[in-house]
Amino acid sequence: MCRCGWNRRPTAGGTLLSLAHPMAAALLLALSLVPPALAANTSPDPAALLESRLCGSLTVAIDSVPGKGPAFLRSFDHPSGAGAPAEDALKNAAFTYDNALAAIALVACGRAGKARRIGDALLSAVDSDRAGPQGRLRTTYRAGPQQEFPIPPNGWWNQKAQRWEEDAYQVGTATGNVAWAGLALLTLADALNEPKYRAGAAKLGAWVLAHTRDARGPGGFTGGVHGDGAGTQALTWKSVEHNTDLVALFGWLERAGVPGGDWAAGKAAALSFLNALWRADAGYFPTGTLPDGVTVNDGNSGLDALLWPLLLPESPRDWDRALDRADTLHGVTGGYDFNGDRDGVWVEGTAQAALSWASVGDRERAEKLLASLIGDISPGGYLWATRGDKVSTGFAIGPDSKNADFFYYRQPHLGATSWAVLAAKGWNPFTGKMIKAP
Repeated sequence: MCRCGWNRRPTAGGTLLSLAHPMAAALLLALSLVPPALAANTSPDPAALLESRLCGSLTVAIDSVPGKGPAFLRSFDHPSGAGAPAEDALKNAAFTYDNALAAIALVACGRAGKARRIGDALLSAVDSDRAGPQGRLRTTYRAGPQQEFPIPPNGWWNQKAQRWEEDAYQVGTATGNVAWAGLALLTLADALNEPKYRAGAAKLGAWVLAHTRDARGPGGFTGGVHGDGAGTQALTWKSVEHNTDLVALFGWLERAGVPGGDWAAGKAAALSFLNALWRADAGYFPTGTLPDGVTVNDGNSGLDALLWPLLLPESPRDWDRALDRADTLHGVTGGYDFNGDRDGVWVEGTAQAALSWASVGDRERAEKLLASLIGDISPGGYLWATRGDKVSTGFAIGPDSKNADFFYYRQPHLGATSWAVLAAKGWNPFTGKMIKAP
């Protein structure tokens, strides 16, 4: 499932910044320039309000990173000074997925020049890794200007133990993250007309074809790798979400005529996996398979596995029935939960649902969800990840986890903010174009 935003205990907010911090000062200026009707929340168009506020927040965030070169953004940030994540692993974490989304969202905002800094950081990480030029990406990097080469994955100094530490999940490589980074690079390539970004996306696609394609059961692609070096473990389960991402990546590479891999075969394999897992009798997608790569995982339900396939150009109308499943199993007051326990609103997923409803032509449902997101804007300008203290997912962070320890907490979240921008703009990240409702 989603490879971002994990935590093992609740925290008070995002990265600790005082109001004197340049991001805070710039954000206050940006918000002061919001048209009065939007600032007063009197506009009948929630999409316009979200677009104005959140595009401004993303712009301020990238402009606040020193320099003009490659940069990654913190996944959890709060310039109002509400507190930092308790875990060292999250204080300066820049999840690849979140940053790829932010780059796409900035392009959707009409600010491709700002997105370039994230794209260049992704491109540098693609071209060289500390393990060699493999075309892989780590799940998480260190936020800020990227001045080291190769770009190092996230890590921190443990003062008590007097040693440098890294998290096995964060230094691993998730197949879905690789796909999203490729989509971000392709989006930039189209917006800036620079071939280097297409070449970077091709390297990512080639890595996926070489390292995660799997012939077991319904075929498709596995989850990636966990850990690093001698501790690396293959993630042998397969995800509907990951394979959806790959249909989009390989399809885009094929349409663009980018050399470097058999994109048609990759797309066909990922799409075949989706078709095999689609439950036509009940109208929904399960989350994927168990580690044997064959047995369907019916032990949990994931909102993104229900919604994302609907955004693919290859999506048949029959898949639209998954929205009914989302309502029945994940629907809560004002939005959607990540899984079927309905223990709260997952803000990112609610934005995804708004875009999905718009993609099938139900603008009224989409606008209601967008209106609900306005109340999720944090004092710092990002959307909170949750409306309550936390929401569960029912999933484990990695193979070392002893229980379902993947939670979202009430922190200002780059990923949720970026998805809300895409929903407000009606921008399909799988095609790099505005959605076309049937």
